Amino acid sequence: MNRGLRCDVGVWKVALVCLSLVGCGVDTVDGGPPLTPGASGLAAGGWETVANQYQTFTLDKPSTVRFGQGDTWVTRELAAGRVYCFFDPDPAPGQFKTCQRSTQPAPVSESALSPACASFYAPDFALTSTRLASPIPTVAKPAKGAAFSEPTYKTCVVRATDHAADGVSGFARNDYSRRQAFNSNSTKQLVYALDGYWHVYDANTHARLKQLSGPAADAEPQWHPTNPDLLYYLPTNGVGMRLHELNVSTGVSRVVGDFGARLKARWPTSAAAWTKSEGSPSADGRYWCFMVDASDWSSVGVFTWDRDTNTILGMYDTKGERPDHVSMSPSGNSCVVSGDGARGTVAFSRDFSKKTQLLAKSEHSDLALDANGDDVYVAVDYQSNAGDVFMVNLRTGVRTALFSTYLSGTATALHVSGKAFARPGWVVVSTYADYGGSLQWLHRKVMAVQLNANPTIYTLAHHRTVSNGYWSEPHASVNRDFTRVVFGSNWGSGSATDVDTYVVEIPAGALK
Repeated sequence: MNRGLRCDVGVWKVALVCLSLVGCGVDTVDGGPPLTPGASGLAAGGWETVANQYQTFTLDKPSTVRFGQGDTWVTRELAAGRVYCFFDPDPAPGQFKTCQRSTQPAPVSESALSPACASFYAPDFALTSTRLASPIPTVAKPAKGAAFSEPTYKTCVVRATDHAADGVSGFARNDYSRRQAFNSNSTKQLVYALDGYWHVYDANTHARLKQLSGPAADAEPQWHPTNPDLLYYLPTNGVGMRLHELNVSTGVSRVVGDFGARLKARWPTSAAAWTKSEGSPSADGRYWCFMVDASDWSSVGVFTWDRDTNTILGMYDTKGERPDHVSMSPSGNSCVVSGDGARGTVAFSRDFSKKTQLLAKSEHSDLALDANGDDVYVAVDYQSNAGDVFMVNLRTGVRTALFSTYLSGTATALHVSGKAFARPGWVVVSTYADYGGSLQWLHRKVMAVQLNANPTIYTLAHHRTVSNGYWSEPHASVNRDFTRVVFGSNWGSGSATDVDTYVVEIPAGALK
């Protein structure tokens, strides 16, 4: 243990109490004079020091706070109030650490609901958690921008796009469940078209604002976590090995990461760096994980990168076993490499020195935060006896079954979205293409699933898409605060491409 640390018993008792909490108000324990925001020290990369470890400090508004030292941090989104400077897991045991608050501009405060849904809900509204195989009522396709009441579950659903009227080619939809469609304050929404162009819509009026210049096809756009005008994107399929930042309002773009020379020094045949469309950075946008392909699309490696310091933190040789996709975990502590080869799906530490086996193969999944702020891998395991949807805690390796998908001889496809980083403990699951028997309680739905054993599961809507290939799949995806969920639907037509985007909106306090 570092002898410079405070080691009195009182401190450690409180630390143990706080192990599983995001932040604790502990007025009786102090590690020295409090560092108030006015007296805090400016740290590198848009952070200011607000407390030393074991001190308490007060946030006057919701803030992004990290705990650690050097290049090793645990980051949390915290509410206003008094906070104890110790986060679990301890990012650097035995070393002196601080708490730092992000100085990046906070998202503009916006109403949780769009104007179409703002007056929809009664004060006593409650979501439905009863697991019933309810019939799916026929509903005429709504006009764009019109809100309607989901007949069975009484939620507010809005048609957000009309690709024909909007002049968007083929379809207008979110491209995947693991893509965050909404910007940091849910004022803008990404929409993907059949011709490979990306469009930005006003998330409140549903007007199409523009076709983006720069991102094309598999460009993997990722919204900035706090600036509602910025997003990151890659060259198509990662060819060129650069990461760009685009201001969607001004159209100004810049390169924030140029990896080519560094990757070629390790892997001379490197040609593309990407996540293969399904990955995301850490919730604070700092840490990234990319897979590296040669020009013939053979795999050479995986690496992690720190945006704030422009530093490659770790490199891993895949030895030709190409991942299906890779992604950083929300905390930034793990790079998850997913595949169907001998490696399966594995969570590596940022420097690739440690690993946790998550699944023997690759399945539809996402990474999320549980209620304690731990990273979890949420997926379906079709090899298990019950076809479980399950989660694995990346820190502890503990697997928890959430619900079964093999019911009465049936099975179903599904997708997971874990992007509600400001509402940890919940994911969205959308089910489609069920077969083998009669309709079961989980089929053809968009659901909010609690990340607990025996979870509460709220049905948000029937998506009303008739499965006909990839682009007809709903691919439901949640915004950061779990007040809006997008999904694609052909609205019963059975078309493979006549697909538009719909949004189900729920009050901020609806998840209990």
